[in-house]
Amino acid sequence: MTLTRTGGLAALICAATYLFGFALLVTVLAPLGYGSNDIDPAAVVAFDAARPGILTLWNSAIYVLNALALIILVVALSERQTSKTPGWAAVTKGLGLVWAALVLGAGMVANVALERTAHLYSSDPAGAVELWTTLHAVELGLGGGNEIAGGVWIGCVSLAGLIGKNLARPVVYLGLLTGLGGLATVVPAFGDIAGAVFGLGAIAWFLAVGAVLVAARSETGG
Repeated sequence: MTLTRTGGLAALICAATYLFGFALLVTVLAPLGYGSNDIDPAAVVAFDAARPGILTLWNSAIYVLNALALIILVVALSERQTSKTPGWAAVTKGLGLVWAALVLGAGMVANVALERTAHLYSSDPAGAVELWTTLHAVELGLGGGNEIAGGVWIGCVSLAGLIGKNLARPVVYLGLLTGLGGLATVVPAFGDIAGAVFGLGAIAWFLAVGAVLVAARSETGG
């Protein structure tokens, strides 16, 4: 299988991790306030103690698996765009790998937070809540609370696709809109709405890009 088609499968995996994350977010995790500014740290720690493994699975899917698939997609898209827009291909590759590293780091911190607080919870529930709150802030800073890196990467890949004419215009416009949504997450007043725009837009964009790459022939023979 070529790198291009492997990248297409990676894009579909990225979309699947987002869909899985949203599904848990609006069902099992909804009472905890995940994905909003109303998250209840005490409820999160108690939930993890009562139902261990669910939050770890969620973090591993939306962060760790997503990041590993994203690395493959980033390289595949960069290789595909090198022939027509070599400069943009280099820029997007750098941006994409930075985003993947941040996502992977966020997932590792999130899972360590769960592990350490579970250890502490039985003897010091209040301390466990305080520890989780601190580590969760680090997780959010790396990538769970804003989508700047992802927004810039998707936006730049889409712009390069427009310039090099190797992405259909609907995919390009969807990517640019998704990118703007990611950038808007830095504004507290628009954080939740912008996050939803980015998340839903990213799912559609990953699906569209995945379909293009799976069906395409590699332009570099990779």
